[in-house]
Amino acid sequence: MLTLKIAFWVCLFVVFYTYLGYGLLLWLLVKAKRMVKGRPTPPVLPPDEALPDVTLMVCAYNEQDVVEMKMRNTHELDYPAEHLNVMWVTDGSTDATNERLAAYPEVTVVFSPERKGKTAALNHGISQVKTPITIMTDANTMINREAIREIVRCFQDEQVACVAGEKRVIARNESQTAAEGEGLYWKYESTLKRLDSELYSAMGAAGELNAIRTALYSPMPENALLDDFVMSMQMVDAGYKIAYTSDAYAMEFGSADLAEESKRKRRIAAGGLQSSWWLRRMMNPLRRPVVAFQLVSHRVLRWTVTPFAMLLLIPLNVLLVIMKGGTVYTIIWILQLLFYLAALGGYLLDCRGRKNKLLYIPYYFLFMNINVFRGISYLRNHKGGGTWEKAKRG
Repeated sequence: MLTLKIAFWVCLFVVFYTYLGYGLLLWLLVKAKRMVKGRPTPPVLPPDEALPDVTLMVCAYNEQDVVEMKMRNTHELDYPAEHLNVMWVTDGSTDATNERLAAYPEVTVVFSPERKGKTAALNHGISQVKTPITIMTDANTMINREAIREIVRCFQDEQVACVAGEKRVIARNESQTAAEGEGLYWKYESTLKRLDSELYSAMGAAGELNAIRTALYSPMPENALLDDFVMSMQMVDAGYKIAYTSDAYAMEFGSADLAEESKRKRRIAAGGLQSSWWLRRMMNPLRRPVVAFQLVSHRVLRWTVTPFAMLLLIPLNVLLVIMKGGTVYTIIWILQLLFYLAALGGYLLDCRGRKNKLLYIPYYFLFMNINVFRGISYLRNHKGGGTWEKAKRG
């Protein structure tokens, strides 16, 4: 029984630490750092005439429906036109994306007739960039007017090699529960990124909006599933930092439904497993202890150990209750049952097109972890290419 108890408490600790404990510990560490060093002073943005040239790069595959909206958003950005270059990298598009971009002579179009995936598009596009800073955003995301200035401000710190903007998920209507769950997840994720960045460095940048020092980009294998994460973490591995700013943000509609959201979550989980292996030397605490601590705590655990620990808690708890291990195990088992019943209730309501916020949180939490197991299958069947099936947005 002692072995069962040890295994149970280890699994419970891993689950708690991954989803709540690390956030609390990170907050305490940042508070302690502020007490010693004070709050960090934001870098000062240079005057307009001294602003660096930047390239806003959009990697796109069959995005004809959003070209006009994206270009309208680009024209509204508050950055001197003489310092802003716009590039679209169209990866094997077979629709009218290129034809619609022809209406914008200020846009540089880098076209590849064969669809190889976003990573190949990034490698191709960045090889054509002539500016010191490259800002990457998706075709279906709209960025705020001040985004480029805020990103350039962060680059005034010479240790910053990558800037991660904030992702904001919006729903078209109240019935779009997938967007609500995704939005709630990203609010928490944004808080962790902000604290990570203040402690030392954010752990990765989202592809919806991020920027790099162009000269520091290293071409990635075309089969990379999380190109944005691998690209940014390679720079951390080289001794630089990822700065996070919520003042530069990208807005996009959430997935049309949870079936579509599952496509994204499977690919992200598979990419998390893939990148965890590729970046495994960064987990060595003897090399860079703070980076290893942040990477494992914020990223690696949720992609590898924690879903299995969560699954194991069920049989371990049942055995300890049957073997009369103690009242505490009965209480925890009741709490587990309530959690899974709440998740089931959220699922049943979602199937009927209804929602309840109290029930939806456990449902979406369980949904994310189930997709880690689906991601394992996705990765096993991955044939080495960098393409994937796009999830439909709401």
